[in-house]
This record gives sequence, structure tokens and C-alpha cells, in this order.
Amino acid sequence: MKPTRPGVLVGLFIVFAIITWALLKPLYSDLPTVPWTSIPTVLLLAIGEFYSGWMTKARIERKPDTKPVEPLAVARLVGLAKASAYGGAIFAGIFAGFTLYTADLLDQGVPRRDFLITGGSFVVCVLLVCAALYLEHCCKVPKDSNEEDR
Repeated sequence: MKPTRPGVLVGLFIVFAIITWALLKPLYSDLPTVPWTSIPTVLLLAIGEFYSGWMTKARIERKPDTKPVEPLAVARLVGLAKASAYGGAIFAGIFAGFTLYTADLLDQGVPRRDFLITGGSFVVCVLLVCAALYLEHCCKVPKDSNEEDR
């Protein structure tokens, strides 16, 4: 499995931000308000993935007081990390497009609330992408010292 390319994540982010911004022009007045629950939910996911990466790295490096990690568990964590990175980039783009659209409407109450919520959601989605890339990095198997000598 190859590492996630940051360029692909940036491309997804830009495409979804532009699409969301363009679609909101005719649709914004018909949409319900944005729920605030995305912020703590995605933040908890980001914290969980960062912690999983930190613990997995310690177990792969066989730090004292850690059990060896099952290879299949590491493969599952890599799958989770890749899915979270792509999903986080897509939702960061959606929230960024929403934030950009509502930035022009800050003098009104509902758009100001939507701006703050989507701005916070954008930030935590970026944190999720960073945590996912960290988890993916932590799942790399270190090179064997015998292989380096050859």
C-alpha cells in the first residue's frame, strides 16, 4: 500500500470547496441551519486517530511495557487512516466552501452562525486529516537493522 499523497488531498479539498460555494448561491436560502455537532464529533475522531497513531508507533517500535501489535490490526489502522484523510479532505472542502459563501453575509444572524459553525468544522476536519496522516505514518514498519547494513 502506498502512502497517501498530500496533493490528492489538496485537490479534493479545492474541488469540493468550489462545488459547494457554487451550489450555495441558488440553494442557501432553502437549506436548514448547520448543526454544531460536527465540531465535537470530528474533533473526537481526530484525537482518537492521533492517540491510536501514538500507541501503535510505540508498539511497533517495541517500547518497554507495550505488547507487540498484530499485523492485521496495523493494516486496518492504515485503512482507517486513508479513509479518514480522504473523507476529512472532502468535508474540509465542503465546510470551506460554505464558510466562504457565508463570509459575505455576516451582517445577518443565521449566516453568521453558519459561518462560525462551518469555520470551526473546517478547522477540525483539517485536524482530522493531519491526525490521519500521522496515524498512517506511525503504521510504517521500521527497516530492519540487518537490511541497512547490506
